[in-house]
Amino acid sequence: MVEEHVILVNESDEPIGLMPKMEAHEKALLHRAFSIFVMNDKGETMLQQRAKNKYHSPLLWTNTCCSHQRDGESNIGAGKRRLMEEMGFTTELKELFSFIYKAPFDNGLTEYEFDHVMIGTFLGEPNINPDEVADWKWMLPGDIKKDIEENPDRYTAWFKIIFERFYDHLMQNIPTT
Repeated sequence: MVEEHVILVNESDEPIGLMPKMEAHEKALLHRAFSIFVMNDKGETMLQQRAKNKYHSPLLWTNTCCSHQRDGESNIGAGKRRLMEEMGFTTELKELFSFIYKAPFDNGLTEYEFDHVMIGTFLGEPNINPDEVADWKWMLPGDIKKDIEENPDRYTAWFKIIFERFYDHLMQNIPTT
């Protein structure tokens, strides 16, 4: 299998080169990524539990899907591709915001990403890829926020960072009825 490459970027998200994914994480170099939050009509967010065999953060809970864009691939196109590969469905996606974050791991790898955060809606059950995902569930954003505060070790490092921004975005932009 050919190793995936990530798009190295500067702090303005301008591409400056390509590098094998593992090398970029070993060297903690800034690269383009995306994070998807899928919601249902009850206002719940679909979470996934990472597969046991993942090279970092196995069996931790995180957002619906996240990965890296391929060279020449749009953010939305990359999101739809990876959502199908991991969760077995696709939906329309909308980019909400982007930001840079850095999350080091105990195994020496570091996520240093220019992250494009997207949202979509889905009302069915996913057909999860067991090589990527161990489990999934729906949770209300307020319940996620509370559980992260009470049980931070259950969640991926990047999800805790991204969710805080996503939650703030939801509270500021989605009308309550």
